[in-house]
Amino acid sequence: MQKNIHPKERVIRVLLGILVLSVGLWGPNNYWFLLGIIPLMTGLVGWCPPYAFFGINTCKIWKSQN
Repeated sequence: MQKNIHPKERVIRVLLGILVLSVGLWGPNNYWFLLGIIPLMTGLVGWCPPYAFFGINTCKIWKSQN
């Protein structure tokens, strides 16, 4: 499982996941906030299954710019 998410994108995903999960504490009474687990986990792991399926790798873009 090779990382396919750029480091800056990982930070954004983690922050977005935390934000969406926090809706469960102060938002409406439903389970939609659990969708925040997806960006949180992909950001922490650094690998996104849809990116792998479609052959997208934002890490390569980052390496070619440096």
